[in-house]
Amino acid sequence: RTTDTYTVNIPMKAMLSLTSSFKTINDNKNLIMQTVGNGRLYYRIALNYAPSSLQLNAVNYGFKIERTYAAVSDSSHVQKQSDGTWKLKLGEKVKVIITMTTTQRRYHVVLVDYLPAGCESLNTQLKGTSSGDTQSSVTRLKGADYYCGSRPYSTIGWPEHENLRDERVEAFRSLLWPGVYEWRYIMRATCAGIFVIPPAKAEEMYSPENFGRCTTEKAIIE
Repeated sequence: RTTDTYTVNIPMKAMLSLTSSFKTINDNKNLIMQTVGNGRLYYRIALNYAPSSLQLNAVNYGFKIERTYAAVSDSSHVQKQSDGTWKLKLGEKVKVIITMTTTQRRYHVVLVDYLPAGCESLNTQLKGTSSGDTQSSVTRLKGADYYCGSRPYSTIGWPEHENLRDERVEAFRSLLWPGVYEWRYIMRATCAGIFVIPPAKAEEMYSPENFGRCTTEKAIIE
C-alpha cells in the first residue's frame, strides 16, 4: 500500500465519444471506477465547466444563499422592480445583505459575492470612509456571538477574515456550525448603465462539491 496520488484529466469530448458507441435507452450515462489488485482506492471526481448562459438559477448543494439590496440614506435610492431588476441611484451607497443557511457542520467556508460592474465596495475601516450603517460587518472587530449549549453561534459578524476586491467581496470561516448566517457590506453605485449581477456563492474550499448560490440578477444604475 502506498500514499501516491495521481491526477488524470479527461476531456468531456472523449467521454462523449466513448459513450456514443454504446446503445442506451436514455441520455443517462454511468461512470464506473474499478480497482485492480489488493488495497483500497480513494478517489475524487471533479467536473470543470462553463455555463452557456449568464442567467443562472439558484442551487443548494449544502448552502442556501439569499441576497438583497437596501438603501443606506434614502429608501428611494434602491428599488426592486416587478420583474426582479434592481434600480440603484447613481453615486449613492447601497447596503448588501447576504443570508447563508447550512444544515450541517462545514469546514473552511468561503462566501463570495460578485459586484455589478457599475459598483465598488467600500472599506469602512479606512479613515475617511463612512458607511452610514452601524450593522455593516466590516465596521465591527467582533461578531455578534452567543452560545448555544457549549458551542459559539455567530450570526452577524461571523467571518474570521474578509477581502474587499475590485469585482467581488469575500468572507472566510474555518468552522461553521449549522444555522443561518447574515453578512452585510456597503457598496457605492459609481457608473450609470445596465449591469448583470452574478450570483453570490458559498462553498467548502477543500470540498467544492458542497456549494450553493443565489440567482443571477440585473441592476440599472441611473
